[in-house]
Amino acid sequence: MKYYTSLREIQADLNDGSVSCRQLAAYYLKNIEEKNAALNAFVAVYGEEALQRAEEIDRRIAAGTAGRLAGMVVGIKDVLCYKDHCLQAGSKILDGFVSQFTATAVQRILDEDAIIIGRQNCDEFAMGSSNENSAFGVVRNAADTTRVPGGSSGGSAVAVQADMCLASLGSDTGGSVRQPAAFCGLIGLKPTYGRISRWGLVAYGSSFDCIGPITKSVEDAALLLEIMAGPDEFDSTVSTQPVRAYSQLLDTVKPSLRIGYLREGLESEGLQPEIRQAMQAKLEALRELGHTVEPVDFDLLAYILPTYYILTTAESSSNLSRFDGVRYGHRSVKAEDLTALYKRSRSEGFGKEVKRRIMLGTFVLSASYYDAYYTKAQKVRRLMKEQTDRVFEKYDFLLMPTTPTTAFPIGDKTEDPLQMYLADIFTVQANVVGNPAISIPNGVDAQGLPMGLQIMGKPFEEAQLLAFSKQLTETHTPQHSVGQAISH
Repeated sequence: MKYYTSLREIQADLNDGSVSCRQLAAYYLKNIEEKNAALNAFVAVYGEEALQRAEEIDRRIAAGTAGRLAGMVVGIKDVLCYKDHCLQAGSKILDGFVSQFTATAVQRILDEDAIIIGRQNCDEFAMGSSNENSAFGVVRNAADTTRVPGGSSGGSAVAVQADMCLASLGSDTGGSVRQPAAFCGLIGLKPTYGRISRWGLVAYGSSFDCIGPITKSVEDAALLLEIMAGPDEFDSTVSTQPVRAYSQLLDTVKPSLRIGYLREGLESEGLQPEIRQAMQAKLEALRELGHTVEPVDFDLLAYILPTYYILTTAESSSNLSRFDGVRYGHRSVKAEDLTALYKRSRSEGFGKEVKRRIMLGTFVLSASYYDAYYTKAQKVRRLMKEQTDRVFEKYDFLLMPTTPTTAFPIGDKTEDPLQMYLADIFTVQANVVGNPAISIPNGVDAQGLPMGLQIMGKPFEEAQLLAFSKQLTETHTPQHSVGQAISH
């Protein structure tokens, strides 16, 4: 079986009969069997189910009735509901829980004949930047198994990186699709807040959470977004704006764009020199293409992480109150009364990082500190939104590194939460203000570790963002492909 980088390649072979969906599913299942023990990307594999579904889709292809995703083998992060399948959000507290319904985003790809091959490891309740906080253990980067894959969608990224599926669905609250995509040399898209329904996504920070695809190609990300996006009667926060044919608009880049790049994104002391050099080279390539490229100062950058963590911990404290040992999941056997049941079930079921964020969130929401922290953070969030909007009045796109460094060693930052949180310094802005953003590969460093470039766009203008991203991936693309090296 050859190494596929896009659904278009797969469907060309499906149409000429050189491969079948069943062969594809078997190929990816074989890769999971051979690689997952070392990488820990999947926590559940739907082997027989995937093969049976593949055979059904083969019959639809033969009859000419197959959906647009026929041939796409997908993994889903362990925070997305899939009816009659287990869901744990990487936590002991949901041990034994079985989904009673399917998330809207998942149902929409199923309706277009995607094959879901399994459930992927993630940081507990999507809280983390390294995928070291899962009850199922650490996920390892396929480029170097001593290093993290990024988080919280680390398992979803590694599964695509190591060719255990063609694409994954992750969730992005502060960079959790884009950061692991950068660490693993992939495409990671966070759409505009509300572009994709959150129905069936386990909530972390409800006003930040976005479902997004992790893929090997921009065209696959565009197609998945096109299929998943749009109104949903189950989600009152989803946008009713029309969904454009993103996959058909990838060659519509304007000949002369105004591109801003975050000055701090190049001058930051903590930025790895190779990432700085790769970004400078990409900016120069854009100038050669005729685009206007200028630095942008964002003087609120220092306040982005504090604002993000105050607000997301507050929302997580509220959202996670439902996991109490009464209705579903883990229930302590040591409880003597109702109060003890709550305390013991939550103490036994939640991990260290989740407990830390619940306590932080409960603190900032407490009567004595509500105005000092939560209310003030909401005001700063509004200022950030207004300043970002002013940037986009002048520029079409804003560029910055996805991460300040390449993938760091496992265990390197676990004892210093602040250093871990700084891994999100460039990604959280898009979630704080709700704009769409994408991470694309930007070469590898001297150790062969992938580097990512992040592009932020205007709200609900994913069509332009994806078209521009495609142009960038085809501009001065490094000859060495991390994914192919791993595959072979």
